[in-house]
Parts: sequence; C-alpha cells; structure tokens
Amino acid sequence: MGRFRNQDWWTLKKTASYYVMHISVAAVVAYLITRDWQAAVALSLIEPSVQAVAYFFHEKAWQKREGRAQAQAAAPPP
Repeated sequence: MGRFRNQDWWTLKKTASYYVMHISVAAVVAYLITRDWQAAVALSLIEPSVQAVAYFFHEKAWQKREGRAQAQAAAPPP
C-alpha cells in the first residue's frame, strides 16, 4: 500500500463513509420489509460490501479518464 497517493486515501475514506451510510439505510429498509433484524443485518452487509469495493474502482477509473482528458487538452495540436 506504499504506492497509495493522497487522492487514493481520500477516495478510500469517501468509500468507507459511503459504506457505513449504505449499510445503515439498507438495514432499515430490509427491516421494514422483513420485520426481522437478523435478516435485515445479513441483507444489509452483503450487497453494500460488494458495492463499496466496486465504488472504489469506479472512482479510480473516472480519475484515470479525467487525467487522460486533461493530458489531451494540454497537448499541442499536431
């Protein structure tokens, strides 16, 4: 993890806060549907856990795309 830049850590922190918020909302919604806290907790942990990992790499892909767009804009015309 020594290769992480400050932007990577910022993205990881955003991902973690989103994860906590997502699990909380998912647990409440699952409980309202099932009226069972055990099922609600189980359901709320599975999908957001996968989603959090996907979100981190989604953010990284967009950062890479933005970097390429900025490099193209800064390049002199042929």
